[in-house]
Amino acid sequence: MTEVLGRDDAMVARVRAATALRRLSHAIVSHDVPAPVFESIAAGVESWLPSVESAPGRSRSIDTMKQHMFERPPEGSPIGTFPDCVVSGDANPMGLDVQFFREGDEAVSRVVLGPAFEGAPNRAHGGVVAAIFDDLMGFVLTIHESPAYTAELTVQYRRPMPVGQEIEFRARLVSRTGRRLHIEAEATDAAASADVDGVARTKVATAQGLFITIPREKFESREA
Repeated sequence: MTEVLGRDDAMVARVRAATALRRLSHAIVSHDVPAPVFESIAAGVESWLPSVESAPGRSRSIDTMKQHMFERPPEGSPIGTFPDCVVSGDANPMGLDVQFFREGDEAVSRVVLGPAFEGAPNRAHGGVVAAIFDDLMGFVLTIHESPAYTAELTVQYRRPMPVGQEIEFRARLVSRTGRRLHIEAEATDAAASADVDGVARTKVATAQGLFITIPREKFESREA
């Protein structure tokens, strides 16, 4: 889980609750539990819902995103994100809670997907893989301080994406023409050593993305 400085007590508590709920989701999928335990869980959650659902609605500002998009992160550091992002936000109880880093001009993540993200037994859903690639490529934009939106994302699934096993995702900018940025990425088996005996690490999936930059003045004025 990413630690973010300057969080107030409410956000710290929100992240704690979201983290616990994500753990619960993985546990429900991956463990045989007696029915009374599930009944107890359901009753507890149902008792909390009126208090949560009747509370005032939240306004989730994009100001934090603006700040991150125009600040090139230091080498090796985590890349900031919305805390509620479904991929990289640690305050989202349904999120993947994936952390991204800058390594040179590449965005990198080393991910262990839990059983709640299965599409088939012991295999991650392809949509989850695509979501990680999309966020990963978005952080390449942060490295290049170029806010943009996803225009096209193509994923090649070369092998089944395992759950419970570390996979490395890595992306980079390959070309830029006007407002069009082309980014490529791959997911490889992080457990295997790179280029051992001349054999490259196994690619589990690869992806290409087209992004269209947003003029800074429009981004800052929230018109785009």
